[in-house]
Amino acid sequence: MTALKPGLRLKSGVCTAEVMIVKGAGEASLTCGGVPMLGLDESVDGAQAVAAEMNGCQVGKRYVNDDQSLEVLCIKPGEGSLAAGGAPLAVKQAKKLPSSD
Repeated sequence: MTALKPGLRLKSGVCTAEVMIVKGAGEASLTCGGVPMLGLDESVDGAQAVAAEMNGCQVGKRYVNDDQSLEVLCIKPGEGSLAAGGAPLAVKQAKKLPSSD
């Protein structure tokens, strides 16, 4: 479990992905490729990704959990999928703007 707060940057231990916390606070288990994410100054050797969780994350996309209490921004793409507390994070959809008729 990592103490998450806005502005915190994390990296994956199994691919090149890096994320920044945009919204959310408290303790949460954020994973990429099924492996817990690390601080930028941490390293891990021999971590094995879960094959089913290697669907990728895209740079510039925001990922949210089901209740949208956690939001992360992908700042470096990677092959691993993002998840929080075992539940996959989904790409945040853009808000529809009102028409200007």
